[in-house]
Amino acid sequence: MSTVVHMRSTNPSSGAEPAGDDFQLDAFLPYRLAVAAASVNRLMARRLADSYKLSISEWRVLAVVARAGVLSPSTVGAVASMDKVKVSRAAASLIARGFLKQSQDPHDGRGRLLRLTRKGHTVHGKLVAEARDMETQLAQGLTRSEWTALYNTLRRLEAHALRLGGADLESEAAD
Repeated sequence: MSTVVHMRSTNPSSGAEPAGDDFQLDAFLPYRLAVAAASVNRLMARRLADSYKLSISEWRVLAVVARAGVLSPSTVGAVASMDKVKVSRAAASLIARGFLKQSQDPHDGRGRLLRLTRKGHTVHGKLVAEARDMETQLAQGLTRSEWTALYNTLRRLEAHALRLGGADLESEAAD
C-alpha cells in the first residue's frame, strides 16, 4: 500500500528561489530522481524475484562480473556504486547458488576474485533479455527523443555531480 501526498509544484526554471517555508520537495530534483529510481528498482526487483529469485544487488553483481569477466568484490562495488556489505552478501548468495565462482587473487594473498560459472552465464543471458524487455517497456512511456534526452542528461548530471563532489564522492559511492 502506498501513500500519496499531493504537493504544490514549483517551476524550477523560473530562477526564483523559494523561501525555507515554501520548499517543495516534489520539485526538488534529487527527490524526483530518488523516487523515479525507486519505482524502476521495485519493478525490476519484482521481475527478478518472480523469475529468478534474485535481488537487485545480486543482479547488479552478476551483471558487473559478467561484463568484466573476472573482478574483485571491491571493484564490483566501485563499478556498481554498491557498498561493501551489499556486494559481499550478494556475492555469497550467488556463489552458494552456483552462479559465481570465487578464487584467491594471485597478486594479493588476501584478495578474492569473482567470475561467472556456466550456470551464471546462462542465467545472465536470460536476465539481460528480461532487463532489455523492461527497458523497452519503460521507454514506451516516452518519445524516442525524450528517452534519448533523458539518458544523455542523466549521464551528464552524474558526471557533473562527480566533478562537484570530487574523489570523495566517487569513493563514498563504493562504500
